[in-house]
Amino acid sequence: MARKIIFMGTPMFSVPILKSLYQNGYPIECVYTQPPQKSQRGQKINKSPVQKISETLNLKIRSPNSLKENKDELEHFKSLDVDLAIVVAYGQIIPKEFLNLTKKGFINIHASILPKWRGAAPIQRSIMNLDKETGISIMKIEEQLDTGPVCNSYKINIEDNLNAEDVSEKLSSLAAEKILDNIDDIYEDNAKFIEQDHSLATYASKIQKLEGEINWKENAKIIIGKINGLYPAPGAYFIFNSERYKILKAEIGQTQGKPGEVLSDYLEISCGDKKSIKIKEIQREGKKAQSIGEFVLGTQIKKGSFL
Repeated sequence: MARKIIFMGTPMFSVPILKSLYQNGYPIECVYTQPPQKSQRGQKINKSPVQKISETLNLKIRSPNSLKENKDELEHFKSLDVDLAIVVAYGQIIPKEFLNLTKKGFINIHASILPKWRGAAPIQRSIMNLDKETGISIMKIEEQLDTGPVCNSYKINIEDNLNAEDVSEKLSSLAAEKILDNIDDIYEDNAKFIEQDHSLATYASKIQKLEGEINWKENAKIIIGKINGLYPAPGAYFIFNSERYKILKAEIGQTQGKPGEVLSDYLEISCGDKKSIKIKEIQREGKKAQSIGEFVLGTQIKKGSFL
């Protein structure tokens, strides 16, 4: 008898995992994703990446605004009578009353090596923290956020100048492969789930836009970590003449100056540790992203300016 799965996910990170399950013959009874969002000016409705791929694959979709105290959704979920729920960056806390409605539980694929970086922004926080490695953890969901026992973790190295988008793609691809190695063991009760060491837990709180502002007194490595960790959104930025400039790509240089001093017309900027960063790609507020070669043709930010 086919073993039915509910998949719960929302962003692009979740898409390769859903596709992998579908393409390898696992029956997806229903997909839960966050509801479509209006664009800033309200002119367009944006469906989640998971909703778009689910429509392409002709899968049933549910997108409730909230599962909390939602009796209708609880009854519908119960009626599906599924064996397993697989959760990948769904974007909602799953209430306790739902967690008992599958035969084999709820499995979460989390983008860190638990118990490090529990929470909403593990990839960004790992890069900003200058971690040398990260990975995915396959765990059972319990009531508390990301506290459940883990059956397997898989690591990757964070190479120099990988940004959050790069790392997300690597981890998503890894998860799409590794969930296939685990799912049958979970079905057959052969997976060994081990409790986390909660004393070692760290938390990856949601990224706030204001965190992106660069402090040029910090070390160049810290600034590069912020630029890479916050790419593509919300982005690391500086203010010049009351305008916001988002730095998209940069590398460390060796030129010295006072913190925040522009050391060349090609936007090499001095940091707090006698090093500098060389901006490679930048975006002026309200404008398109530009390579530094394009940007310097029209900018007022010249050598000798202070940011």
